[in-house]
Amino acid sequence: MRVAGVFHNLAFLLVGLVIFQPALLAALQWPEGKKIAISLSYDDALSSQLDNAVPALNQRGLKASFYIVPLSDAFKNRIQQWRQLAQQGHELGNHSLFHACHSGKPGREWVQPWNALDDRMVQAMVNEITLANTLLTSLDGKSTRTFTPPCFDQMAKDGNYVEAVKAQFIAVKSLEDPSFAALIAPNKISSAEIIEFIENQPVNIKLINVLFHGVGGDHLITTTEEHAKFLDYLLANKDKYWVDTYRNIMLAKKQQSQ
Repeated sequence: MRVAGVFHNLAFLLVGLVIFQPALLAALQWPEGKKIAISLSYDDALSSQLDNAVPALNQRGLKASFYIVPLSDAFKNRIQQWRQLAQQGHELGNHSLFHACHSGKPGREWVQPWNALDDRMVQAMVNEITLANTLLTSLDGKSTRTFTPPCFDQMAKDGNYVEAVKAQFIAVKSLEDPSFAALIAPNKISSAEIIEFIENQPVNIKLINVLFHGVGGDHLITTTEEHAKFLDYLLANKDKYWVDTYRNIMLAKKQQSQ
């Protein structure tokens, strides 16, 4: 993934990379000649996503990926709505069962001792993520899925757990080639700042990941108004942008690379 210049209050993330031949990247074509694919994703299975993000997406006919943490109260208490979301064409992505992250990094005071990735073994994470896949398949019937590592952390106590699970997925968000994809994780910023990030990418970028958390509530919040303005921007520029689930975008990429 490519990281661009820093805007105020933006979270930009760069982690492990995979290689995709430059010639294939240059030849990659999206449906209807769209120049850039936009993956809208929503992490952590939050009530504000069901209450605010999903209606806004459905009203505009846009599809997105929702990365589920089954431990979330919003997931446990509203399972039927997550199943319905998948039936509407959105993706249920894997975000692990418990959202384990490194506890020692700045701003990680919220990580509980029992859920610190620093102390988890690779096999424990493999088991957790495999079980999360099984649970999600029971909801949506899908055998092809994508994964977003919580906090984009990869290293368990005894090794890289993302490397150990990546074969279960069509794609892992954070393993894209930086000459192919860029990512922005909005947090209390305006739609204009998100749009500025998108419009200032180099011409070689084929995919932009826009990774939300709370929409009008919960945590890492984007307001409903700014979220709606951004979705309206995507509609107004649908000649340039292919907005779809991360699964569908990466399936299209894989098909062209074969």
